[in-house]
Amino acid sequence: MPAAGPVEGETTGLRSPIDRPPEREVIPRVAGESFRWLSHDYPAPIARWNYHPELEIHLVRKSRGSYIIGDQVGTFEPGHVSIVGPNLPHDWVSDLSANEVILDRDAVIQFTEEWIARASLVIPELHGISSLVNSSRRGIVFSGPTAVAAAAEIESVGAASGPQRIGLLFSLLATFMTAPDSDRRYITDDVYTTDVGAEGKAAVDAGLAYMLENLTGRVSMAEAARLALMSESSFSKYFKRASGLTFSDMVKRLRIANACRLLDQTASSVSSISRAVGYTNLANFNRQFLTETGVAPRAYRALDHEHKPHSKLVGLGRVSALRTLS
Repeated sequence: MPAAGPVEGETTGLRSPIDRPPEREVIPRVAGESFRWLSHDYPAPIARWNYHPELEIHLVRKSRGSYIIGDQVGTFEPGHVSIVGPNLPHDWVSDLSANEVILDRDAVIQFTEEWIARASLVIPELHGISSLVNSSRRGIVFSGPTAVAAAAEIESVGAASGPQRIGLLFSLLATFMTAPDSDRRYITDDVYTTDVGAEGKAAVDAGLAYMLENLTGRVSMAEAARLALMSESSFSKYFKRASGLTFSDMVKRLRIANACRLLDQTASSVSSISRAVGYTNLANFNRQFLTETGVAPRAYRALDHEHKPHSKLVGLGRVSALRTLS
């Protein structure tokens, strides 16, 4: 990738949105409970790039960082509330200092689509929830008054038990269902397909894991192909078919996404951010940033938050292979 390469002798503190292919998480079923509520620290074994058949409501209580949901990368801050649908890969990666642990970073609710469907058969008032379930397949991030109300309701669910707990969950779902358009953002453009085959999945998994581990330095498609146990030409073909982007375009998307986050969350100079995200030539970084976002880095930083292009969401392309069904 021209003018982007290794950064020698520099520690940036930049963390990748994901650091491994998505793993199938097995959600334990607890006797006597219809759904799961949990709180966990970060880092923690449960906090990883994963997918599962259950829907997940996610509250980030503390820290800032990057999330990846499906094929999209964005930034989060305290109070971030989202819902991700069945088998939609996801991860939230906080910016940490060395050896830092964020206690009780997340509150999470997980439940199955089948449970909601069965409950709707005997409780007609729940039928409307099916539209929320369908929308969640694209992933939704809530903001504004909806996020504030939902965060409080998520905590209330965890503190309750018995019938009150069920009632509070349904109240939370109603909050999501009645959220105004201004308070909701759909993450992916549409629901994933899964027809890319094992080769496409292998190429994307290996390619993403490798490039995200090496974004601040030199990234080589030959090395990614080696890790995928493919020839370079086969890897290139399967990666493009599965992700909708060439390998070099994917690297650029990820680097610019991280640059947006650093411009938003740090006072570092544009030149140091350019080096931090893997560009050794500042002019090339400015050109690539302008192409991707429509504005130059300095102009991007000067914009009001609500006017920033891609400040919350930077697409990775149509990475349909990331949805690996069990």
